[in-house]
Amino acid sequence: MNPMMRDEMMTSTPEISGALSTAGAPPLLAALPPQAQGLLLRMFADPQLLQKDDRAGLVAELRECVARQPEVAELRVLLGMALCVNLDAQAAMEELGEAVSLAPHSFVAHLKMGELWMRLRVMPKAEDHTRQAALLAQNLAQSEAARRQAATIRTMRREGIERGAYGISWLSLSRLRRLWTRNRGATEALATVDIS
Repeated sequence: MNPMMRDEMMTSTPEISGALSTAGAPPLLAALPPQAQGLLLRMFADPQLLQKDDRAGLVAELRECVARQPEVAELRVLLGMALCVNLDAQAAMEELGEAVSLAPHSFVAHLKMGELWMRLRVMPKAEDHTRQAALLAQNLAQSEAARRQAATIRTMRREGIERGAYGISWLSLSRLRRLWTRNRGATEALATVDIS
């Protein structure tokens, strides 16, 4: 994941702030250690503000929080976002995937998982998670965020920016080869018939 993708993925939006807090309970950020809160707020403001050691420290603190409360999906979403900023896409995929499985009705988990797949150019999975996020949206801001992400995915597909289509070309090549060998075998059979 390149730094530009990291910056786009981490832009702070009101729908994410609202999704990370539950109604009637204190916001999730208040449950984090003060240093992690500060680093998260800086990350949401501008991911480029965090130096490499700050990003590593934030990831370490969030991992500790997840270890203390492994059932809280929102903590895993925050960890996944921090891992994206730290350019660790594989670990981010695992954490966001776990967040989606822990809380299948979480808007922010599906939105961020869809965004990660979109940034990795895996459009079918990005579309699925974004569509699920749109269905789970509880207000206009969340609905608008899912709509914008879906529009970006459609644009990327239309422009041919997609991974995962490698098998199609190899499949076509193997079909062509089978057709060629089948036709070649028929021609050789005719040739042997004419000679005999």
